[in-house]
Amino acid sequence: MRVLILNGPNLNLLGEREPEIYGSDTLDTLEQQCRERAAALGIEIEFAQSNSEGEMVDLLQRHRDRDGVILNAAAYTHTSLALADTLAAFEPPVVEVHLSNIHAREEIRRQSLTAPHAWGLISGFGFRGYLAALDLLHARLSEGAGE
Repeated sequence: MRVLILNGPNLNLLGEREPEIYGSDTLDTLEQQCRERAAALGIEIEFAQSNSEGEMVDLLQRHRDRDGVILNAAAYTHTSLALADTLAAFEPPVVEVHLSNIHAREEIRRQSLTAPHAWGLISGFGFRGYLAALDLLHARLSEGAGE
């Protein structure tokens, strides 16, 4: 099982940027936690972060052979038709993840252009959302579920 975990703009600033919203742990800490969970589940992951919308599109297109994707498109969630269009043509299941509860934030953050193309969405559970996404993808892929 191979899963891409793709993080969008400003997530490289985790631990520094708005810790009252995003917590004090870093992207490196998140990656380590994801790698540990993935190893326990027998999942090979590629972990990536980009501040560039085009690079995120390129990464998704290059990794269409993955069994699943965990995507935190960050601000691009709410603005990127390019990411939405990429996901619309995407075969593997995608779990959209957000550290904060996007529905408890500003009005613009309550709309996700990418969620309609995702298998599911996890929002508001911090790093635990990524770990839950790994567990859920593993279960779906192991069962061969076609939800």
